[in-house]
Amino acid sequence: MTAAAKRARAAPRPLTWACLALAGLCAAGMPAPAEAAGRSTEQFARTLAPVDRKLFEEYLSAKATHEFKSDAYWREVADKKALRRGKRSRGQTVTAGDYVTSFPPKYTGRELPAALARRWAAYQAEGAGKKPAEPPKPLPGLAEFLAAAEAEYGFRPERIPEREFKVRYAREAVSLGLTADQVVRVYALETSGLGTADMVSGIHPIKKTGKPISSAIGYAQLLTANTTDELAKHGQKFLARLKAMSADRSLPPARRRALADKHDKLAVMIKAARAIPQEWSRHVAFARTERGMGIHAINLDGDIGPWLQVVKLQGLKQMADKAGMGKLTGAEIELMNLAGPGTALEMMRPAARKAATANFFARDAYFRNTIVRDKSSAELLVALDKRMDDNIVNPGAIEFAEAFREVSAEIASGR
Repeated sequence: MTAAAKRARAAPRPLTWACLALAGLCAAGMPAPAEAAGRSTEQFARTLAPVDRKLFEEYLSAKATHEFKSDAYWREVADKKALRRGKRSRGQTVTAGDYVTSFPPKYTGRELPAALARRWAAYQAEGAGKKPAEPPKPLPGLAEFLAAAEAEYGFRPERIPEREFKVRYAREAVSLGLTADQVVRVYALETSGLGTADMVSGIHPIKKTGKPISSAIGYAQLLTANTTDELAKHGQKFLARLKAMSADRSLPPARRRALADKHDKLAVMIKAARAIPQEWSRHVAFARTERGMGIHAINLDGDIGPWLQVVKLQGLKQMADKAGMGKLTGAEIELMNLAGPGTALEMMRPAARKAATANFFARDAYFRNTIVRDKSSAELLVALDKRMDDNIVNPGAIEFAEAFREVSAEIASGR
């Protein structure tokens, strides 16, 4: 092969109509073979009046350009992540230059007029042989968790007044070294400062309107998999406490019998939780089963719920202590919930403070979390703090802060 021929083969080819068409389909999320995708798009274009065809071609071209830039950006993010991983494995220092500092490109090209967009969407659906989308299956909520707990374990959580739940929660938090500021600010963000002990994500805690958008429940918004994971780790301590309480002769006999029964049923749950391999993906899979959903109901119990949720927060604090991060703010604890503990600790280090949050979230997760987008690590912490400031004046947060003051008074008086 001559040098000229080699240069010709290596030279990038201009975007053809078929390339643009395929890019348009890919941007629309249609997995189709390249040739078929190109013909389909071109055939659709032939059905359009000249003015609409010109708009459609400009739209496909703009989408193709945007997708090319976006893919290049996220490749750079992945490359930088691999570079950091390699440096850590070699014991080298990660610097600010090892992160992407810019934000993902925004689409600024032409959009299709509404009528043309509807025609294009219908044409794609018809070509792909798509059936009308079935409504998504509702996510389980409070009723399902309670029903599963009774069916699988014969367990009914002991429900106590909201104010008392907050006081017990505050006692646990203080005993484990967490402050009112840390706990109440996390509560303010997770529940908008209104949350109840039985709040499920997506359900308004006061109006009880809405639909579950995840399995997150309670003041700390633990997912079903979080509950299983924490119970597997700390369940034996919970059993020991329940056993000691049931042996306390200062308690009424009925209360002691209830605690002993609760102990026995929790022991069965712990056995189920520990039968699952200690891998997050396995806990997530277990969470979708009736047995997993039944365990989640312990968050509602007046004895177990506060212990479980506070020990989850303490685990984050302990990780930060081991990493030499010192005392965490409420926003920093919340960042560990949002990004994952290890990732959040990385985000808090000086080298990553100015890095774009895209460095730390998967591409789809980045776009799902509105508070994350177009911010540096430091800016995300500021945004979390701002949302906490806005919500901490709401009634639930005020009541929670009062519960901590009551506990402080108890400790000061030696009660």
